[in-house]
Amino acid sequence: MPTINRYVDIDTVERESKKDYIDRHSPFIHCADTAKHGEIFSVTVKMGNEYAHPDDFDHYIANIALYNGEVLLARADFVAGTLGNEKSHTTVTFNIRPMGKKLNLVAHAYCTKHGVWESTPVIVEVAE
Repeated sequence: MPTINRYVDIDTVERESKKDYIDRHSPFIHCADTAKHGEIFSVTVKMGNEYAHPDDFDHYIANIALYNGEVLLARADFVAGTLGNEKSHTTVTFNIRPMGKKLNLVAHAYCTKHGVWESTPVIVEVAE
């Protein structure tokens, strides 16, 4: 089983290189706080907040997955060079249809050099 790395608030980290490393490997979930039951709901996952990730042939984001708790909702796969071999914020928008009373969203991203990284969970209330 691979180790899952988790985001740490980079404001608490002293070294700039460590801030860069943590931030660029962490997926960040962007979505509304509420959703409507059964209606399409957009969830965007962006790699890095302040720092961009490389897109080299031996070091890139291979995939981003979105979970509701432990249930896989969607996954996007990328190949090396998709972003033009330049540092950038790999971003994907998933359109899901919430069916329960709330969503407990968590994103995982896989870096080919530094493994699996997990987002901070985001709770979304689902209204009827």
